[in-house]
Amino acid sequence: MKGIVIYKGKYGATKQYAEWLGEVLSLPVVMADNINGNQLKKFDYLLMGSSVYIGKLQIHKWLKNNISFISDKKVFFFQVAATPPEEKEKRQTYNQTSIPEELRNKFEFYFLPGRMIMKKLSWMDRFMLKMGARLAKDPKAKKAMLTDYDEVTKDKIFGMFAAIKKYLQGAKPAIFKMETVATV
Repeated sequence: MKGIVIYKGKYGATKQYAEWLGEVLSLPVVMADNINGNQLKKFDYLLMGSSVYIGKLQIHKWLKNNISFISDKKVFFFQVAATPPEEKEKRQTYNQTSIPEELRNKFEFYFLPGRMIMKKLSWMDRFMLKMGARLAKDPKAKKAMLTDYDEVTKDKIFGMFAAIKKYLQGAKPAIFKMETVATV
């Protein structure tokens, strides 16, 4: 079976996860804007990732434009966001509002933590974040919105890797570089 990793992000966390998945599964990695529907025809399954920006998946327009090329494929989808894992409903809402309904039920979803380094944000994103923090009523939430964090680590892909490996049970074991994942 032939697969590919497709991603769309803003500040690098999604790209990092995509590259790690491509590495451990020996799959090509491509940014969504650099692949079209006709190129997708040659793949049996897709690993797709997107960061969340202002409540929407970065990849939402690309998904909408490529529905017919994706709908017959197995898709492992990872969402990268600042939203804490315990806020599962909020994270699911991002998928429900950004992924076309005809695709949603065909996707297997994974939630991966992201990163936010204030000095690396664009001035507009910093401004919007500061304005959002001003509107927050909870002092803890306000502080959290303005505090740098980086939860992007290779071990976060273990669950997704295991699911993909199970899906590909018929593939040669050599395609998996488990020692790369296990040494994290």
